[in-house]
Amino acid sequence: MTTVPSTEPRAQLKALSSTLRKLHKALVDFETARFGDPGSAFEHLQLLTSHPQFAWLRQISEILVDIDERLDNKEEPVDAAAVEAVRKTLDSQLALGPENSSEFHQKYLDALQASPQVAMAHGDLRHQLAARS
Repeated sequence: MTTVPSTEPRAQLKALSSTLRKLHKALVDFETARFGDPGSAFEHLQLLTSHPQFAWLRQISEILVDIDERLDNKEEPVDAAAVEAVRKTLDSQLALGPENSSEFHQKYLDALQASPQVAMAHGDLRHQLAARS
């Protein structure tokens, strides 16, 4: 069954956030497996926020924080322009190609190639970004 994407901007932004969160989790799981057992949940959080091996993931974390802040802002409603701005940010951040050779893109491409979960989550997000209402 195919679901029709909502045309309501707030619902679109929530859907993008949810899909991006799944990709972020897949990337965190992938990088954590490469790192090794982080110990407790607190130690894992500390690794995510301060260890150099996880630094590249912070770019996606920051986008998620920006989306959450936008959704939580009761004074400024989410409009189509806000959704489009997030789409453009994600398109730019996740674009694969020779023009993107940053550390983030190199590690992201490695994760895409090595992890089926990351590849599937990436595909879901790319599909959602392409489905403009």
